[in-house]
Amino acid sequence: MNYLSRNRANPYQQNQVMTGVTGADPHRLIQLLLDGATERMALARGCIQRGDLAGKGERISRTIAIVEALRASLNFDVEGGLAERLDSLYDYVIRRLLDANLHADVGALDEAAELMEEVRGAWASIAPVPGRVAVG
Repeated sequence: MNYLSRNRANPYQQNQVMTGVTGADPHRLIQLLLDGATERMALARGCIQRGDLAGKGERISRTIAIVEALRASLNFDVEGGLAERLDSLYDYVIRRLLDANLHADVGALDEAAELMEEVRGAWASIAPVPGRVAVG
């Protein structure tokens, strides 16, 4: 896909993202962030394999921004230590992404992607059921 094609598709993609975000509940917003991180890591992997250093850097930088947004969304007031563990995990993922970017290291990128995929899967498994009222 050339530069002009990408720019023509971009407004459509931006509209899709805005439509998904506008009406989304908090659980869905986190799911969108996790999906975006996973997608950008896959794109970064392709960039590394093709030797596209600029594309790699852009995709990894965007992934880091997403992971930082996930960190910022953590609620440390909830007991149980889950937020602290996720914060540590996100910190580690960011460090692996930085390694992947600095050294074009597919292994570091794959490790970060696997960790985020586990979080993504766990998050999807706790999706709220429409119409179900929480008891307690």
